[in-house]
Amino acid sequence: MRSPVVLVPACVNQIGAHPYHTAQLKYVAAVADGAHCTPLIVPALGAATDFEALLALADGVMLTGSPSNVHASLYGEELLDPSLPLDAARDATTLPLIRAAIKRGIPLLAICRGFQEVNVALGGTLHQALHNVPGMADHRENKDHTLDQQYAPSHRVLLDPGGRMAQILDGAAGIQVNSLHGQGIKQLAPGLAAEARAADGLVEAYRVADAKGFTLAVQWHPEWRFSENPDSVKLFRAFGDACRAYQAAR
Repeated sequence: MRSPVVLVPACVNQIGAHPYHTAQLKYVAAVADGAHCTPLIVPALGAATDFEALLALADGVMLTGSPSNVHASLYGEELLDPSLPLDAARDATTLPLIRAAIKRGIPLLAICRGFQEVNVALGGTLHQALHNVPGMADHRENKDHTLDQQYAPSHRVLLDPGGRMAQILDGAAGIQVNSLHGQGIKQLAPGLAAEARAADGLVEAYRVADAKGFTLAVQWHPEWRFSENPDSVKLFRAFGDACRAYQAAR
């Protein structure tokens, strides 16, 4: 049997004089070495994307983090800070891909920006500046720190004892996670069920409650040096197993 194919939608970034479709190595490595699947980087072509052709190949979809934010107009708000990075091409690619993948029952794992994308794609909203919301902690990283410091565990999340995440993590009540995001869930989309919350009440993980297949989204970054983190190893293994099961059932 061939290796399951996992779609990894790209970002659009300006590098020097030219724009590029990009996907960070750490996400690609997590699919290849953590889930033991074959990553296929998908260019952010928006409406020009042949979603049917892609989904016919796919045994899974992984949505990555990114410095860019989902455009606030996609959840009915005005941009609070237009200086923050955006990626309209990625928005136009991932949101329809998310809805189509869930409808087909294709396993889906979403990380950071991807976590926010799924919520918006299904009708939820976001806080655009968590640190300005009364009662919410500042979930941003310190950009003056080294990458190791930025991605180090910074707070605990409590897991829903009856949830999929707790099951994957062998019944753990909570785990330590890193935190590198300025935005977060305001209103959870219909059909999503919270899997983990931070101490300030912020939803940090959720599943699509009635999805046919594996669908988990996390606000933290399990891909960072995943092989050194037993919780991340279990998460990517579970995602890979779901992709293999989907492939076998085709």
